[in-house]
Amino acid sequence: MKSNQLNTIIIDLLLFFLIGCSSGNDEIIVQVEEENVPTVELKDKRFFINQTIAGENVAREVILRVPITLDTSRNYPVVFAFHGRGTDNDSWINKLNHLMALGEFVGVYPQGYEKMWNSGGNESSKADDINFVGDIIDALKDYKNLDFKRIYAIGTSNGSSMTNKLALETSYFSAVASIVSQLSQANLPNKSTNPTAVFQINGAADKTIPIDGGPKLGYVFLEAFESAKSWASAFKCDNFQLQNLGDDKLYVFPNCLDGKEIRYLRIEDGEHNLHWGRPELLKTVWDFLKRF
Repeated sequence: MKSNQLNTIIIDLLLFFLIGCSSGNDEIIVQVEEENVPTVELKDKRFFINQTIAGENVAREVILRVPITLDTSRNYPVVFAFHGRGTDNDSWINKLNHLMALGEFVGVYPQGYEKMWNSGGNESSKADDINFVGDIIDALKDYKNLDFKRIYAIGTSNGSSMTNKLALETSYFSAVASIVSQLSQANLPNKSTNPTAVFQINGAADKTIPIDGGPKLGYVFLEAFESAKSWASAFKCDNFQLQNLGDDKLYVFPNCLDGKEIRYLRIEDGEHNLHWGRPELLKTVWDFLKRF
């Protein structure tokens, strides 16, 4: 059979099928789901997410901070910052302002219920903070000039435990930084965990969450280096490379799944508040996050 004849037969069959399907009273209706088109201008503001907690409706605050000069021709990365227990969301604004205001990213500062995050320790909060963060991301989709392929998280202390929990249980973030809190025995990555780049920072002089791990604050923490190894093992990273930075040590686990990387920085004189007054440390964190 010649190719022209074969093509004619195929076309006739397709026409027969289409005419047959559209005959009679039956109609074929194809529904195309409309893509969400952002309509809200990006600017500094506070907004609220309503959430039911222990049977009560609670309006939870989120602070949004944008660069001083907004370039409406580009989409900005988004950085969530999670505060520690007993503090407020605005405590992160000045720490990140030297990066955010100059146009590196848009800052998102959620408020923990009862000034804490329900991340698996002895927190009294009964809030579903995983859903809370998901609701924030959904709300942000109404805003123009945000890049949802580049969402990152930074947390410190209880906020760091929350950051770890989000990296373990969701796929929201391309990379995260956990400052002064390592993984706990009850919350570990495995082969089903979404590969995420992780920068873990611990202070060797930290007495609140000791670098050697153990029971504390309702958690049983891993030793800090073992925590980093746990991430690296789950994401099939290469063996670590050690860099001596004066008295401090940086362990880099490269070539992880999906092009990710695990880093662990041990700061010898670092205490639990080691991120305070160290803008250069947060610049180092951002330089890591933005690679992913």
